[in-house]
Amino acid sequence: MDQKSTDERGETKRSPLLRLSDNLNMVSEAVLFIMMTGMIAVTTLQVICRIFFDALIWSEELTTYFLVAASLLGAAVGFKRGAHIAVTFLADRLPAPLRKATALLVQTLAVVFFAVVAFYGAELMKSEAMQTTPAMGISMTWVYLMYPVIGGITLVHLIAGFGEILGRRS
Repeated sequence: MDQKSTDERGETKRSPLLRLSDNLNMVSEAVLFIMMTGMIAVTTLQVICRIFFDALIWSEELTTYFLVAASLLGAAVGFKRGAHIAVTFLADRLPAPLRKATALLVQTLAVVFFAVVAFYGAELMKSEAMQTTPAMGISMTWVYLMYPVIGGITLVHLIAGFGEILGRRS
């Protein structure tokens, strides 16, 4: 069940799910770069303001939210790239069919985990809608939106990854 096939010209076509995952990852990497740059800029501005002017009361809060969102989005990009660390010394010694079964089990557990993150993130978003952030005064809905959105992005990457595992010639 490979997600790649060839068309009549012999060019490789990717499944719609894999293309969606690729596009989401491209946007995620750009947003991740913007968030990291934003954290550096806000922190630098805070240091300058603290030394020469009045401290910015909102900067630490914004940087903290950027850090949490960047960590989650970085995890999503890591899942897409297959760049997470893994302890594979045991799985590498298994016969090919068991290796594939182990990879499918791990992928399934990750899907369950991120489905829970997305679901309860949406629940948290709804339940905390009346709260506002202490320094910036924005609705916590906007802060908690990161959980269902990034959880959903990670789920797309993980589900697309099933096709790659199943298509492997292990």
